Amino acid sequence: MKPIKINSHHFKKTISASMLAVTLLLSTTLQTESVHAAGAYTAKVYASSLNVRSEPAASASVTGSLKSGALVTVTDEQHGWLKVRAGSISGWVAGYYLKRTGETSSVASGTTAAAASVKTSAKPSGSAGGSAHVTASSLRIRGGPGTGYHVLGSLKEGDSITVLLRQGDWARIRTTSGEIGWVSGQYIAGGSTSWSSGSSNARNSGSIRGKLIVIDPGHGGSDPGMLGTSFDTMEKDLTLQTAFYVRDYLTAKGAQVKLTRTRGDQKPSLARRVQIGQQLRADAFVSIHYNSSPKKVSGTLTFFYSENNDLRLARSIENRLRQGIGLKSNGLSFGDYHILRENSLPATLVELGFLTNRSDESIVRKASYQKKAAKAIADGLADYFD
Repeated sequence: MKPIKINSHHFKKTISASMLAVTLLLSTTLQTESVHAAGAYTAKVYASSLNVRSEPAASASVTGSLKSGALVTVTDEQHGWLKVRAGSISGWVAGYYLKRTGETSSVASGTTAAAASVKTSAKPSGSAGGSAHVTASSLRIRGGPGTGYHVLGSLKEGDSITVLLRQGDWARIRTTSGEIGWVSGQYIAGGSTSWSSGSSNARNSGSIRGKLIVIDPGHGGSDPGMLGTSFDTMEKDLTLQTAFYVRDYLTAKGAQVKLTRTRGDQKPSLARRVQIGQQLRADAFVSIHYNSSPKKVSGTLTFFYSENNDLRLARSIENRLRQGIGLKSNGLSFGDYHILRENSLPATLVELGFLTNRSDESIVRKASYQKKAAKAIADGLADYFD
């Protein structure tokens, strides 16, 4: 019996047709990047008016709207869209316009506010480590680098902490009990970690020549990724070939390139892919994928996690993709994916077409398209470093 593919960026499982109905009911709990894995959480709307839609797609019907500052409970995530509920309103919204408040929803299963703070959008850009102590009589620990973030706890004068990174006037710290959060840097002394502006990696100035870029071809080995619904195209083959083209274009520009895998039978874990870039102290990280959706949608999509660390890189690449590679660009979207969330480097994930769309699949299978997409990615990286 021919296998059918249920796709979710980083967790995709082949099942028989006889099990499809059951799997559809369970699919949201099986997604590696699903919010269910960490429990529901509370988020705040950062848009003057945010449309709530019936499905996770811009073409879906509008079922309601939310005002700026509204608090919602997020229960699921798909392709950069978040499923929310607020009073009688329930549906999907563009994830870019929501930010986690630092508070865990009452329906979350075992996720503490302290744990949630580890997943805030601010990401390390300096070296880790450095002992310090508190100089204020009482110092609040917050879920992010600012007074608008939820208070997780407090420290007293003389308490020892470890500084993980510094961003602006704030420091991300770990207490002796293991709690991680943010404190105002003016009330701590010591800590060898250098300050970071948070806007970009200090090594990102100047030309792309000599910069070290990590290119991550999604999936591989026993994980084929998405299987094209019209031509049985395997995502793992497309991502690898596209990555080779990106490498060639970047090398021609004078950059150094490291691929997280170079063969079809290789399958590094998500953690290992992130680790490769961090061990090399690379200047940027780009993960390449091809998309899927139960809806008839088409085109590319560029994801970021941190507005401080990732957004400028993602925007630089998306600007090039939208200039014309054979498929339309669907713009930028927030993506709460391991490969981005746990990455200390400026990182982005690009989806270069829908393998569930017959037209897209027929286009992305061609080397000419892959080369255009690869050149756009390389040019976008060059723009980022200029």
